[in-house]
Amino acid sequence: MEYLSFELPVKELMDQYQTCSLVGEESGVDVKLACSQIEDKIIEKKKEIYLNLTPWQRVQLSRHPDRPYTLDFIKGITDKDSFLELHGDRNFADDPAMIGGLATIDGERVMIIGTQKGRTTKERQFRRFGMSNPEGYRKALRLMKLAEKFKIPVISLIDTPGAYPGLEAEERGQGEAIARNIFEMTMLKTPLFVYIIGEGASGGALGIGVGNKVYMLENTWYTVIAPESCSSILWRNWDHKEDAANALKLTPADALKEKFIDGIIEEPLGGAQYDPQVAYDHLKVSILQNIKAFSKFTGKELETQRQDKFIAMGQFKG
Repeated sequence: MEYLSFELPVKELMDQYQTCSLVGEESGVDVKLACSQIEDKIIEKKKEIYLNLTPWQRVQLSRHPDRPYTLDFIKGITDKDSFLELHGDRNFADDPAMIGGLATIDGERVMIIGTQKGRTTKERQFRRFGMSNPEGYRKALRLMKLAEKFKIPVISLIDTPGAYPGLEAEERGQGEAIARNIFEMTMLKTPLFVYIIGEGASGGALGIGVGNKVYMLENTWYTVIAPESCSSILWRNWDHKEDAANALKLTPADALKEKFIDGIIEEPLGGAQYDPQVAYDHLKVSILQNIKAFSKFTGKELETQRQDKFIAMGQFKG
């Protein structure tokens, strides 16, 4: 387990606990009481840190190297061996940064799409750090249309620092691809549920983020720009990223208060990386509840509900 800078007090206590356990095993001395006391300190320290996170610390947690990624969540919530990945946009190419396919969750058929990051250096290059090209967004739209044809709910899992900003992406119509997806999602006649499981930045997130319901996991963020990028624009360097994070109102609590999202999915204390299965279970429960709640909606009702939801955002009331 890797620890972030503000998590070092927890690491120190964890090291003490491991040393205590090792001493007990090697010496045969009863150290249960001592280890139990250290365990209590670990829990208290975790509560002290993780229940009082700053927005920037929450951004750091969303990027934790041990945090589950989209494929991990898919494996954790779907029935065993049910996920069938589908490839290509039928126009230019396949995009490894955007994955999608058919699966079942407790027997319920779903189409899952999402942005995928990598863990090793080669994987990160292959997945472009979770930043999709235009063909990725066009593939996602193709799969959403396929799901609509067969009346299958769509589950969108977002974890991206933004759409890929490379020259080739612009040449192939990055802005148009994202705009087209937003336009088409507002008219999709099948349920669409969006879950931000890590980073949710800018148009890269919105390109697969217009749903009947939108949720954020507890240690994620959702805003128009990454704090570092905002800092570099306003202050010409990254030194004010914490100030930018505060100003952007990017936390789940902020988004829920402003009604940009419909709810917050609870994570284990400290983040999903501590106990991924708990995060998977909470996500799965939410998905199944939404599938049941929207199962009797007609295509037109789904379309109208989604449009009304997003039109209501940002209305000024004098």
